[in-house]
Amino acid sequence: MPTGVVTGASRGLGLALTRSLAERGWRLVVDARDHEALNSATAPLGVAAIAGDVADPGHRRALLEAAGEPIDLLINNASLLGPSPQPRLADYPIEELRQVYEVNVLAPLALLQLAIPRLARDAAIVNVTSDAALEPYVGWGGYGSSKAALEQLSAILAAEHPGLRVYTVDPGDMRTRMHQEAFPGEDISDRPPPEESVPGLLELIEGSHPSGRYRARELLEALAR
Repeated sequence: MPTGVVTGASRGLGLALTRSLAERGWRLVVDARDHEALNSATAPLGVAAIAGDVADPGHRRALLEAAGEPIDLLINNASLLGPSPQPRLADYPIEELRQVYEVNVLAPLALLQLAIPRLARDAAIVNVTSDAALEPYVGWGGYGSSKAALEQLSAILAAEHPGLRVYTVDPGDMRTRMHQEAFPGEDISDRPPPEESVPGLLELIEGSHPSGRYRARELLEALAR
């Protein structure tokens, strides 16, 4: 039975991925900041749920100790959007930007540093990113630049650890709470649910694609051809 760790699993893409992986026979250790929401969402799935903040070193250690070894999959999905509505960079509170980088960049790297000695041969690392890492959207300077940093860290990790599969994955627009917070007051009901992005991520996790940056829906389109 393969073992995986999924962060940010109480809702949205993290929960959708956790459900699918559990159905496929994975042994999972998952987390989220909200203890009640995490337990409520994951109780039926038979996973080990450990509430906490990925920015907390003690929590990161607890996740990996619960997973044991070898670990076949690490999904860094937990993210912090920052202020809502999102401010322009000229007005961005630096302390809040520091928190965004702490959760979106430093915590995934710190978790990977702890996990690498425990990873199985050919393990998959999936760092969830965004098109905001590439496109200069007004108001997305904090979140977008943090995801850009995560993508570059991922690319360097892939070069330094050629035996691992290191992926950054853009899941595309999704109808999630974070997406709603990014567009306060707007109707986002036309966005697809996160479940529609899951098959593309599963193709990476269970396939043999080389390390790199992928768009979940492009993977699905390739499969459909």
